[in-house]
Parts: sequence; C-alpha cells; structure tokens
Amino acid sequence: MPTDQSPTALPSLRERRRAVAVREILTAAEEHIDAQGPAALSLRAVARSLGMTVQALYHYFPSRDALVTALITKAYDDLADAVSAAVDTSSATASDDTTATTALPRLVAAAEGYRAWAIRHPERFQLLYGAPLRHYEAPVDGPTTQAVQRMSAIFRRELFAGFTTAQLAAADTEDLSPSLRAHLQHLPPDALGALPPPAASLFLSAWGHLHGLVVLEVFGHTAFIGTHQAEIFRVAMGNLVKDVRGRISTE
Repeated sequence: MPTDQSPTALPSLRERRRAVAVREILTAAEEHIDAQGPAALSLRAVARSLGMTVQALYHYFPSRDALVTALITKAYDDLADAVSAAVDTSSATASDDTTATTALPRLVAAAEGYRAWAIRHPERFQLLYGAPLRHYEAPVDGPTTQAVQRMSAIFRRELFAGFTTAQLAAADTEDLSPSLRAHLQHLPPDALGALPPPAASLFLSAWGHLHGLVVLEVFGHTAFIGTHQAEIFRVAMGNLVKDVRGRISTE
C-alpha cells in the first residue's frame, strides 16, 4: 500500500566516517587535557597522537575555538548525564529498599553525581569552571550555552519539584531589593527567567553553595578533611535542601 512517508535516510558512508573521526579527535583531546591540563591544549599534539596532520584535523574542526567548543559541550553533556544517572539510581534504590525510612532527597543525589564526576575528571571540570582559556570566546547562544541550560534544568527540577509557581513566587527571601527583583524577572526564560524572582534567588544561592564546595574539593582546598569529605558534602546538601524548601510555603 503506497504511503506518503519516506523511510528515514541512513547516514552515508562519508558521514559515518566523519562521525568516527570526530569522536576519535575529541577522545584524543580529552586525553591530552587529562595529561596536560586545559591550558596546554594543542591541536598539533592532538593531531600527532592520532597520526594525522594539523591540516587534516582542520578538516573536522576549522579552528582551535571550534574544538574547544565541542570539548566544553561534551563535558557539560557528560556531566549532565552523570547527574541524571545519579538521580535515577538513587530513586531506583529507594523504591527497591522497602526497609528504608528516609529516601535521599533527589537534589542531594544530583549534587553527589555532580561531585563524583568532578572528582573523576578534575581537568575536564577545570575546562568548564577553571580559569577561562586565553583568547577563547564561546559562541553566543551556541552549543555550550544549551548544554549548561540542560544541566541547570535538572537541578531546578529537583530543587523545586512539587511546588507551584505561586508558591515559588511567595518564597521567603528576606526582602529582595526592587532592582534585583526586576533584574531576575527579566532574565531569559531559558535561563532562570522561568522562575519567579524569589525562586531564582534561592536557586542561585543553592548553586553557589553546591558548586563552591565541589570546587574547593577538586582543587585540593578541603584535603584536610580527609576521607570525610563525602559525608561533609552530603550533610551540607541535606541542610541546603531543608533550608530552601523550608522557605517555600506549602499552604
């Protein structure tokens, strides 16, 4: 029987080969960053490790900035995947454990997934949140921005799950100034603009607390805590959730 729908075209041989080459280049660049740090990223070294010329590498990434953008995007996506997986694993464990009296808050699970990825990949974490690479500017509203927004959406969802917009708008944030309230109100919807100003303020504070603790640990500033760093982090994130959600009325 004839149909108007045509089957989805499969990638051509050239497209498949290009995709494989791009993956190999990104993997080689990640290994170079892991060994030398993001500031030492060298297209020549990456090309050499793959047995290709720099000119051949430019066929896939026309500039250093293009490669850096792809690396940052992939790192954010991998980090977001790790955060999502941590939440899913925690939820599955809680549902399977019929003896559990209290389940780990999903926001805490997300935060621990974030921390674990950063500890496993400190150089890639530094690529995202360390000193900006000299002479690099991320494309405006490009793939790096989209990747950041994806991860941000996960944390917003887990922090404010179950609350209505009206409840978030009435959150206790101790008198935001009119100028700050107006600024938060006019943020783009795909950033924090979808949140009422009080909720946006709470989210930024929570994010600063979470991210700050991870940065301190990844860069060795809390090594004096020794093997207790994971426990300190979990306690801090649990308190953060209680504080934020305690500021939002459920009435």
